[in-house]
Amino acid sequence: MKLMTSAILLAMAMATQVQAGEVKVTWQEPEKYTDIRPGNESKSGFQERMIKEFDQIFADLAKKLPDAYQWDITVTDVDLAGDVRPFYRNTVGDIRIIKDLYWPRMTLTFDLKDEKGKSIASGTENIKDMNFLMRSALATGNSAFRYEEQMLRDWFAKQQRDKIFPSR
Repeated sequence: MKLMTSAILLAMAMATQVQAGEVKVTWQEPEKYTDIRPGNESKSGFQERMIKEFDQIFADLAKKLPDAYQWDITVTDVDLAGDVRPFYRNTVGDIRIIKDLYWPRMTLTFDLKDEKGKSIASGTENIKDMNFLMRSALATGNSAFRYEEQMLRDWFAKQQRDKIFPSR
């Protein structure tokens, strides 16, 4: 009886799982990006962490696409909000100065395919947010790259609002 109950509960849980679009992100030569310099961390460690966090941001956005859609992204340039400046004390490394002069930017190409594999939207985007410091609420707060996250969420929402990307 326990086995039957467990099987039924498992089947119900699987039936209620939300399916969504999938994303594949390719990072094209990140060592040549405009600005992914760390402040107080190794360059390779910072780059790995940044890519991991942006991959998660793109995965969260893909959840808003219909089932079985495939979203392929190639990131060709990143310019993080702020600018890294040397800190003149011996105990601390460089620091990132955030000013409205240094807004976040990202260049990417994308191809969105429907459940049959047919391309429904593709292009190259130069995404930027010149007003990134004027916002009262910022993204989810789950990312160390909150300005860039908000910029990508706004861009994605605009794609859906303009009917370029379909909604769930």
